[in-house]
Amino acid sequence: MNISYTIALVNTGTNWSTQVALIMIISNIFAISIGRYAIQVRNVGPSIPIAGLEGFGLTELLATTSLGHIIGAGTIIGLHNTGIIL
Repeated sequence: MNISYTIALVNTGTNWSTQVALIMIISNIFAISIGRYAIQVRNVGPSIPIAGLEGFGLTELLATTSLGHIIGAGTIIGLHNTGIIL
């Protein structure tokens, strides 16, 4: 299969813009703040040196940002389909 044809099939969504970036950043910050209080078993691995996140390790960061990307992608697709963002 031709690689440009494959890319053309995949890249039919929203173009990257400042609105999309802000939605993704807000979604990740939201997921990290929820995960900070919702994850009950923390501090399994080494903690990351971010101010205010003592005991918040790499595994927790990866889990919360994964959730943030899922939330952000759903928000971006939903807002694009309703016509709020172009």
